[in-house]
Amino acid sequence: MSYEVLARKWRPQNFQELVGQEHVQRALVNALNDDRLHHAYLFTGTRGVGKTTIARIFSKSLNCETGITSTPCGQCSTCVEIAEGRYVDLIEVDAASRTGVDDTRELLENVQYAPTRGRYKVYLIDEVHMFSKSSFNALLKTLEEPPPHVKFLLATTDPQKLPVTILSRCLQFNLKRLPVSLIISHLQHVLTEENVEHNVTALQLIAEAADGSMRDALSLLDQALAFGGGVVKELDVRDMLGSVSRDKVISLLKALLLRDATQAMKVVAGLAEMAPDFENVLAELLSLLHHMSLAKTVPEALDEFVSAREVLLKLSEDVSAEDLHLFYQIALIGRRDLPLSPDARNGFEMILLRMLAFRPVSVETGRVTQPNNQSSPQPQQAAQHNNAPATQAPAQAQAVPAETAVTATGGVADDGDKMAYVSQAATAQPAAVPATATQAAAGDWRDVVNALGLGGLVKQLAINCTLKQRNDCNIVLQIENGHSNLINPKAKQRLQQALGEYFNIDAHLEIEVANQIVNESPAQSTQRETEQRQQQAVQSINEDSFTQILKENFNAEVIPGSVKPVSESS
Repeated sequence: MSYEVLARKWRPQNFQELVGQEHVQRALVNALNDDRLHHAYLFTGTRGVGKTTIARIFSKSLNCETGITSTPCGQCSTCVEIAEGRYVDLIEVDAASRTGVDDTRELLENVQYAPTRGRYKVYLIDEVHMFSKSSFNALLKTLEEPPPHVKFLLATTDPQKLPVTILSRCLQFNLKRLPVSLIISHLQHVLTEENVEHNVTALQLIAEAADGSMRDALSLLDQALAFGGGVVKELDVRDMLGSVSRDKVISLLKALLLRDATQAMKVVAGLAEMAPDFENVLAELLSLLHHMSLAKTVPEALDEFVSAREVLLKLSEDVSAEDLHLFYQIALIGRRDLPLSPDARNGFEMILLRMLAFRPVSVETGRVTQPNNQSSPQPQQAAQHNNAPATQAPAQAQAVPAETAVTATGGVADDGDKMAYVSQAATAQPAAVPATATQAAAGDWRDVVNALGLGGLVKQLAINCTLKQRNDCNIVLQIENGHSNLINPKAKQRLQQALGEYFNIDAHLEIEVANQIVNESPAQSTQRETEQRQQQAVQSINEDSFTQILKENFNAEVIPGSVKPVSESS
């Protein structure tokens, strides 16, 4: 007897054997039990998650000789023939090979005739998105009002390509990608039943390579059995997939965490002797960084199937969350750019050197993250804590604005990098940070308002106020009586919240109404500057030599209101 591949041998034959699609299983089982059957169903999802399998099980449930049931017997001739793909009233169509309108019309010619043996004639159309526009039009009317003895089961990996007129006539079920842990559990069950020697780490590699597809996982398992001579071992699976030992990548990660460039390059040299795919090595490194970030922040979320779990938990204790996030971001962007490198090893080494060259900096505090979660306060930050005026940082320091990154030479990093960071060379000098809230508040209320990023009524309230006093957490603003209508509880509360976030205090805001305020409000200063620019523009035009010539020779006049100042952006 010929060998039956695992993906076919272990294909679920009823809803109880279905793995990982409980939401679809529940809906279909309830519909069958309550006799609430729709005439058209659409199953969507990536390859190998069970679309066609569910459709075949549903066909059994509709035509089982024991009656319409959510638990088909699997023993009657109908169930057996459907399982073997030779049931006369289950018409399976591959839309990819029958895209023409003539094919669709030929298919639908027999819809009106009663089923040969079963209760229902079931049309299972796989990859239905491959139909042409004309084919969809031909299907449309039949799909909307089919004869009572016909059911349509459509399956697709790309539902966006289906016309909305088709989607609106179907009950749609979106099948989920299967998580790694669920795939591992099922593979363990299969191998236990098959009495095959295996280890969990090998199954994890297969599950990760399957990328959410149970069929792909079973196919890879078949390949691993052939590669390993009937057993499934980690080393064999790594060789088969072209991946490297996790221990070697952990050694590389340890060198990075210790910021030991020499050791990191030694590990890379050892890897190069194995001629690996460095993109796969980088993917493994990303996986480790992800696991360590989980272990650092939410240890209980780290899956029990993760290999070297205890080692990763231990390593995560000795590294800052900022370092982990920075390494992950650099590796992720590096993976995107790796194909652009002239040599894969060189590109991989540059990614590692970039990790070693930079260190995360907190944009809020201006602190550069130190190893083992230590951070050194900057001079300007110390001034802030003492409410003393901030001093200018040395000329050699690198400024670190939010959402950008400063390179070792002072350049701005890739716009894909959202985490701010500075080079290790830059950390030797005190890093300059943006002006502190205390400094800005004491100098110019207008700058504070612009930095708050307000809008609507809250902004109008803020720009028509002046800062009278700030004492610790208490902030007192003044507003002229003519603008007192801008004060309302919600706007005041939102402005108080914004000021608290800006000054990093638990702010208490008071707004005094005065008949006249001494200082200019931001609105008044903006208006004054606008008028000044307008006057300067008019004066400049009137004094222009060409304008003088036009006036003298042609009695020309400058039309009032036609002169506009050039904007600063121009």
